[in-house]
Amino acid sequence: MSKIAPCLWFDDQAEEAAAFYTSIFEDSKIVAISRYGPEGMRPEGMAMTVTFRLAGQEFMALNGGPELTFSPAISLYVNCITQEEVDELWEKLSEGGVEGQCGWLEDRYGVSWQIVPTALGELLQGGTAEQSRQVMHALLQMRKLDIETLRLAFEQE
Repeated sequence: MSKIAPCLWFDDQAEEAAAFYTSIFEDSKIVAISRYGPEGMRPEGMAMTVTFRLAGQEFMALNGGPELTFSPAISLYVNCITQEEVDELWEKLSEGGVEGQCGWLEDRYGVSWQIVPTALGELLQGGTAEQSRQVMHALLQMRKLDIETLRLAFEQE
């Protein structure tokens, strides 16, 4: 396991969520599952922890009960090279969830994600202050980010 890995607290969906996430990202797999025993705080046989890897990054999911829930104060940031990657991840992760502004979404399990093309950073940092302002203006109008629209805003006279 990685020295530092996020732990995601679920009520009872850790195994389901890990399977969902690993089905979406390349270089991903479930690494290990530990289960509650007869003396556990949850039903015997339920996954207690699920260790999984997404695109090389390790995570742990815990079925800890309903006491804690997710907040957008912590999100998973995904760098996307192409518009096709943005589109695919947005479609899969937002299904059953909530689409937010500026590339943010909340998936069906309540986990917040930012689906961001690497071109955004290049456009915000690679030009004049006016070009950066124009890109930000275009960005603030979007839900799912569109690289071509951001490029057009950058190139605007």
